[in-house]
Amino acid sequence: MERKMLGLKLTDKISCKEIRNKTQVSDIAQYIAKQKWKWAGHVARLQDNRWTLRVTEWQPRNGKRSRGRQARRWRDDIVRTRGNTWTREAKDKEEWRRGAEGLILQWMDGA
Repeated sequence: MERKMLGLKLTDKISCKEIRNKTQVSDIAQYIAKQKWKWAGHVARLQDNRWTLRVTEWQPRNGKRSRGRQARRWRDDIVRTRGNTWTREAKDKEEWRRGAEGLILQWMDGA
């Protein structure tokens, strides 16, 4: 779509980064990752026993998942980048926000 906006063709051999700089359109995947990161920090800082926190921390009773390739859970991306202690790290709001930018880019590369 951005190539069309600029009147470019694939044969012009212009990288996506250059096109993104010219159009000033933000990457939707990066925006979604940032929003997810912010929401994860918010959920981790909840003090009461709300359903959002309970659902995030919920583990099935038998502890097993079905056979085959496992479906990615909401928190799997966060655990992959920050480890299992991400909820403790997210308690410090300023530190969580500072660590977001680099980790979101790392997250995008691993997806």
